Amino acid sequence: MRRDFGQLRGPTRAERGLGGRLSRLKRTPDGASLHLGELDAMIRGPLEHKAMTAAITAALLRQLEETGCRVYSSDLRVRVLATGLATYPDVTVVCGPPQRDPESATHVINPKLVVEVLSPGTEDYDRGEKLEHYKQIPSLSAVVLVDHRAELMELWTRNGEAWSHACFGAGEQVPLPAIQCTLAVDAMYRAARDA
Repeated sequence: MRRDFGQLRGPTRAERGLGGRLSRLKRTPDGASLHLGELDAMIRGPLEHKAMTAAITAALLRQLEETGCRVYSSDLRVRVLATGLATYPDVTVVCGPPQRDPESATHVINPKLVVEVLSPGTEDYDRGEKLEHYKQIPSLSAVVLVDHRAELMELWTRNGEAWSHACFGAGEQVPLPAIQCTLAVDAMYRAARDA
């Protein structure tokens, strides 16, 4: 059987360039992007967002050496089996062996901690719907939301079936007892200011 592929063509040289790729992207609420029908890695935030994420990752890496917990960047996709959400937290900590999504070996389903550095375009979603998705992950003990406007880090902590909420500002430490770590608010924001 002969098929006519005359109508099919790859992207032109202009479409393969950065401008062409960006023009074909469509943003989604969770920070991921749709590219020619397939999800790509999320479009990264401004320099300060990257510096804050790197500072948090570095602080957790130092404290979690030789503990059985691993820190992952925003390239790790987390899947919420209960709701179907698959997303890329800014920082993820997994303790013990990573459990992979039965439908995709590139997704983990057992984070212990997730961190979201908020941005103007995703703040409402991250604080609302996305947070509610995260709360459905049985292994998740804490969610840290990092404000982009003020020196403020919010901690959501699981207490059995309930979740508690606390805020930490300048001069304070965010306690993360589930992974036996802390985050110094001043140090994290200094990294973003110095970016």
